[in-house]
Amino acid sequence: MGSPKKQRKKFSTPSHPWQKERILKEQELVREYGLKRKYEIWKMNSILKNFTSQAKNLITAKTTQSEKERSQLLKKLSSLGLISQNAKIEEVLSLTLKDVMERRLQTLLYRKHMARTIKQARQFIVHQQVAVGDKKITVPSYLVPLTEENNIQFASGSAFVDTNHPERIVEEKKEKAAKSKTEGRKEKSAENAEHKKEAKKIKAEGKAEKKSPAKESRKESKEKGN
Repeated sequence: MGSPKKQRKKFSTPSHPWQKERILKEQELVREYGLKRKYEIWKMNSILKNFTSQAKNLITAKTTQSEKERSQLLKKLSSLGLISQNAKIEEVLSLTLKDVMERRLQTLLYRKHMARTIKQARQFIVHQQVAVGDKKITVPSYLVPLTEENNIQFASGSAFVDTNHPERIVEEKKEKAAKSKTEGRKEKSAENAEHKKEAKKIKAEGKAEKKSPAKESRKESKEKGN
């Protein structure tokens, strides 16, 4: 038996540890995408840099091998849903870190309303409750291809397969809740409008009652003068 193979680092850390702008951006990404550690950001950023560096090299190169690599890169990125099928190699340079973060399994699970929060989506994945097709995926940073996006589901044997599970969110339930809220608001607005009309009527009647005795007193004074 030989010595075990040393695992190569799969991401590059920032060049400087204390950069205020970068730290604030990373904190926003951690909150928005429910990340646990910042190395997840660095890992996705390294993947993005790999794509952009390949694109930069392939833009200038004009050989048969470069054309083959260019088509392979575009095919790979289009399969991941990062670019369109008819995109050009220059469009790869416009990709951002958020574009890559949106293709993570954790993000897609939350976008599909299969979890209440982005952190709960991470919990479902880590606890082996989520499958893509027939395979259980326990890595929240798994980049989901477009062909597998519609196959994201709860794993067979999971309690969350039941749509009536209290922690399960279905779009129909959300739509019903939204409709009930709007109907309640409409009813309240109608009641408020009726109350306002009644209040105006009462005010108008009160003003009329105040004016009528004053008119009668004026008439009486005129008659006495005559």
